[in-house]
Parts: sequence; structure tokens; C-alpha cells
Amino acid sequence: MGEDTEEKSVAYEPTHPNATVTQEGYWTGKNDEFLPVSASDLERYTYCPLSWSLAAHGHAGKGEEIIKGQESHKAIHHIYSEYQHLRIQTKRNLLIWQWWYAVVLVLVVDAVLFRGLSRSNFDTDEFSKLLATWALSCLVVGICALLLPWRNLIGMEIHQDSTIHFSVENKAVVEPYFEPKGFKGGWFEGGRIEVAFFMAAIVMALHSMALRFASDKEQAAYVFAFIAICWTLLASFQLQRALVANSKSLDIADENNITIGTDVAYSDDETSSDLLIDKTTGLRGRPDQIVIIDGEFIPVEQKTGRVPKRPHESHSMQVLAYAHLIETTTGRTPPYGILRYGEEDLHVIDWNEKTKNSLFDRVKTIQEAMAKGGASRNHTREGKCRNCSRRYACPDPLSP
Repeated sequence: MGEDTEEKSVAYEPTHPNATVTQEGYWTGKNDEFLPVSASDLERYTYCPLSWSLAAHGHAGKGEEIIKGQESHKAIHHIYSEYQHLRIQTKRNLLIWQWWYAVVLVLVVDAVLFRGLSRSNFDTDEFSKLLATWALSCLVVGICALLLPWRNLIGMEIHQDSTIHFSVENKAVVEPYFEPKGFKGGWFEGGRIEVAFFMAAIVMALHSMALRFASDKEQAAYVFAFIAICWTLLASFQLQRALVANSKSLDIADENNITIGTDVAYSDDETSSDLLIDKTTGLRGRPDQIVIIDGEFIPVEQKTGRVPKRPHESHSMQVLAYAHLIETTTGRTPPYGILRYGEEDLHVIDWNEKTKNSLFDRVKTIQEAMAKGGASRNHTREGKCRNCSRRYACPDPLSP
């Protein structure tokens, strides 16, 4: 019995006894790195400091509720991943359809022009040379625009998004002009102006060659018309694929109470998802999801099990941690985070100066407990104590 009591008392000991405090109130350890505090630490400490300390000393949570919660989170991740995959498919197929439909329009215009040229005395050779000259000029201008820092010379501001690499799922999104996320200026680092010049050079060069080498203009017109019809069928197929994917994503959104049009930038699968880290405080964590609402990154924390009458403070603190991590990672401040119980009970947790200060104060408190130890139970609720997943190792339970 004495050995068991001694083992349990370890919960009161510090985990980083050699840590030192900074002027701002944060605590640092080896190499002056801030003591790591995860969003889960914030949730556990707010729930009960003693339960948090037991977890910090290696006592894992036990019970059926833990297993059910893990399974529910995996199911939620699968739903959001499938939803976003369908959203990506819709965008990709619509983008392909737009480009293919533009090709159809070009082919139709070419068919009409070649049909008219076959019945006129228009000097196609001279016009072919003119198009070739224009194509070469556009190519030269495009290369110069790509290589020279002309935006800096004229004082043009380049709006480039902060680097955002939440998970591998983002890499599948196809953006207009074949740009990756955050692409605003050069071919694969430039912008729409360079792309426009290169595309114009390609189009004019192709038409120049067609005018120069197509001896039978009337026959070429019929060929263009036939290709336009075939291309229209292919474009229709891409549109149909986009509509099917969009319909499936709408069904998933309706069944799971996901706001229509929401994009998922991140979903935690507990294995390969990126860990978000703030090196200036030691805070870190993996949100359940990060969704894009009205152009803002919004953290979503999913809670399974019983739905409370109002949000638990421990859960709200976890959401605030994710809001700060998004702000640190992206450079953009989310206006709020979302705490979700079950399928329909959603709560908005505001992210402002007041909640930000309460978060930082709690981080400092946890780091101090890591450095000094002495974490103790902060409640007198027997029901809460009985339901604690680390009760088996607790040195100070409310009841036997």
C-alpha cells in the first residue's frame, strides 16, 4: 500500500524542475526553448490540474468513453476528408471544363474565319507573318516580366499569402492559371500578367502556323468545326463529373450539418496531420478541423459524448489555443473558433484581446506547474471525479 501511495504522489512533482521564468512570465527549459504546452494540456489542466499532472507523468486515460471518443473522431475525420475530396473534385472538373469550353469557342471562331478566308482574296501569308511577329513579341515581354523585378520598379504591391501547409490534402487543389495556393506574382511565382503574355504567344503562334500551312482553307474550316463538336462533348463530360461530385458533397454537408460551400483546409487524423507550433510561447496542437469561412481560417473542435447545457471552459480554452496557433501559423487572425458537440450543437468562441489574455495566462500557469510541480484538484464534484479517466492513479480522489 505504501508503494502505491508513493507512486501516486509522483503527480505532485515537477516535470521540468530546471526550467527558468522569463520577464514575460513564460518558462523555458534546455536551449532556452519554451516549455511545450499542447491544446490538450490546456483542456486537461482546466478540467482538473491533478488529472493533467497524472497525464504528464505517463498515466493514460482509461475507460470505454476514451475508446468511443477516438472512434468517433476517426469517423468525423473521414467525413470531412471525403467532403473536401469531393469539393476538390468539383473545383478541378469545373476548371478543366472552363478551359475546354474556351478551346471550343476558339475552334468555332477559327472555323468561321477559315470559311470566310476561303472565299476572299485576303493575303493569309502576310497576316500569318504578322501573327508570328506578335507571338514573338508577347514571348519576349513575358520572359522579361518573369525575370525582371518590374513590380518593385513601379511600386506595385504583391499580395502573397503566408505559407500555409496544414496537411497533404491541400496539395490536391487545382487553382486557376495552374497556380498553387498563395501564388501571386512570375510563372509559378509571378502572376496572371505573365500567364496572359505566354498564353497569347502560344495562341498567335498556332494560328500563324495554321494560316501559313493550311492550303485548303475551306477544308480546314470543316476540320475545325468537327474538332469543336468533339471537344464540346468532352467538355460536357467534365461538367457532368463536376455536377456529380458537387451533388455528393452537398449530401454529406446536409447529413452532417456542414455549412454549404465550406472548404476544409485541415483535418486531424491523429497520425499524419501537421502539428501547429508557436515557438514564442511553447503552445502547440492539432485542431480537429480548420475550415475556411468567408475567407478566414476557423478552427473547429469536435466533442463527442453527452451534450452539455453550455460549453465547458476546458473545451473553450482548447478552441482558443487553436485560434492562436492559426494566427501564428498563417499571419491571419481568425475572428472566432467553433466548438461542436454532436451534430447540431455548435458554439462560437470569440477570439479577441480578452480571450487571448486568458489563454496566455493559462499557458503560463501550466508552465509554472511543470517547473514547480504541486498541481492539485480544483473542484469538489464527486461525479466529475468518478468519471475521470485517470481516477485509478489519482492520489486525491473525492471518494474511495
